[in-house]
Amino acid sequence: MMCSETMFNDKVHVVMFPFLAFGHISPFVQLSNKLYTHGIHITFLSALSNIPRIKSTFNLNPAIEIVPLHFPNGIITNTADIPPHFAANLIHALDLTQTQVKYILLELKPHFVIFDFAQNWLPKLASELGIKSVHFSVYSAISDSYITVPSRLNGIEGRSIIFEDLIKKPLGYIPNSNLSLKTFEAKDFMFLFKRFGENITGYERVLQSLSECSFILFKSCKEIEGVYLDYIENQFGKQVLLTGALVPEPSIEVLEEKWCKWLDNFKPKSVILCSFGSETFLNDDQIKELAIGLELTGLPFILVLNFPSNTNAKGELERILSKDFLERVKNRGIVHTGWLQQQLILKHISVGCYICHAGFSSVIEAMVNDCQLVLLPLKGDQFFNSKLIANDLEAGIEVNRNDENGYFGKEELLKAVNTIMVEVDKEPGKHIRQNHMKWKEFLLNKETQDKFITDLVLQLKSLA
Repeated sequence: MMCSETMFNDKVHVVMFPFLAFGHISPFVQLSNKLYTHGIHITFLSALSNIPRIKSTFNLNPAIEIVPLHFPNGIITNTADIPPHFAANLIHALDLTQTQVKYILLELKPHFVIFDFAQNWLPKLASELGIKSVHFSVYSAISDSYITVPSRLNGIEGRSIIFEDLIKKPLGYIPNSNLSLKTFEAKDFMFLFKRFGENITGYERVLQSLSECSFILFKSCKEIEGVYLDYIENQFGKQVLLTGALVPEPSIEVLEEKWCKWLDNFKPKSVILCSFGSETFLNDDQIKELAIGLELTGLPFILVLNFPSNTNAKGELERILSKDFLERVKNRGIVHTGWLQQQLILKHISVGCYICHAGFSSVIEAMVNDCQLVLLPLKGDQFFNSKLIANDLEAGIEVNRNDENGYFGKEELLKAVNTIMVEVDKEPGKHIRQNHMKWKEFLLNKETQDKFITDLVLQLKSLA
C-alpha cells in the first residue's frame, strides 16, 4: 500500500529510481539512508526480484518504502543474472516501465524523483506531472566530464564518432588538463555509441537525461573533483548538487572466524586483497598474470575471482590455475570465488594493500581503511577513477598497461605493488602514502562528510 501525500505533507518526498544493476542500486540506497535520517521521506523503486536483496544486503531503514516494478515474464531484472554483453537488455526492460512509473508518481506526488543514467524518458514524464527530476550520476565527475558532455561532439559533425576521437579530450575542455585515454580504453567506450533499445545510442540517452533533468547530482565533492564538476555545470547550464563521497557506515557484521584466523597469522598491513567486484570478469591470461604477480611479491594475499553465474567457478579455477601454483602459495595465498566480506577484510589490521578495478565505492572503502591502492581498471568509468586517484590525487598507483590492448604482465603488477608496499621510504611510494593519508583523514572527518548531506537537504528543501 502506497503512502498518501497527506501523511508526509510536512516532509520533502523523494522517489529513488536506480538502474537495475546492484552497482547502481547501492549508492542510491546509501543516499536514501542518509537523506532519511535528515527528515526526507523516501520511496524506492526497483524490480520485485531485487527487493529481498536490497533489504538484506544494504540494511535499508525499515521505514523506507520500496515499491516493486513488474516486468513481463522472462525479462531478467538485474546484472548479476546475465553476462556483461546483455546489460543493454536491462535498459530495454526499464523502458517498459514508463506507464507503471507514471501511475506511481501520480499517486505519490513526490517533490523530486532521483533517477539513473538509463531513464532518458523520465525528465519529460516528471515535468508533465509537475515533479522535479534529478539525474544522480553514480559515476565520477571526471568520467562524465570527458565522455558525456555536449562538447564531445564538437568538430565531428556529419559523421559517426570513432575511438580515435575519444583518445583526445573534447574541444574546449578544462584548461591545462592532461587527461586522455589510451587506445584500449577508448575502444572500450565505443559501446556508448552503438544503437540499441529505442534506436538511440547510450551517449544520446545519457546526454538527453542530463540536458532535460531539473538538476544534476554527483556522488562527489568539490575538494576531490572541483574542476570537473564546474565544467559539467557550465556544459549543461544547470545547478549541480553534491552528496559527498557517501563514505559507507561501519558494518555491524563481524568478520567470519575462518578469515580472522587466517589473517591473524600475518604482520600488520602486510596482506594484499585483490578483488574486482561481482560483475567484472577477467580472461584466462589476466588471471594467470595476476596470480603469478601476486606470488612474486612474496606477500600474503587473497585473490578473489568471479565468473558469470552460468559457469562452474571451481571448475574454471582448476582449469586456469595450475595445481603447482596452488601448492606453492598454500601457506600465504588464498584464491576465493563468490561473495566476500570485503569491507570487513579491508578493515582487518593485517590488510595493507588493495588491488582493484577502481570502482569508486571500492576505492573509498580502501582509503578509509588505510589500504594502499594498486589500480587495475578494466572497463568504463573505472579508467577515469584510476586516473583521478593516481594522477590528480596522487593517492594510489596504476598498473602499467599496453596502449593497444591493455595487456599487463606479472612484472608490471609486481612493480606497482613494490612501489607502495616495499619501497615505502623512496619516491614515489612515500609521496603516494602521504597523500593517501591526507585523503583518508578528509573522508573520515565526520563533520565534513555530514555537512555534504546537510547542505544537500537544505538545497532540496529550498528547491522543492
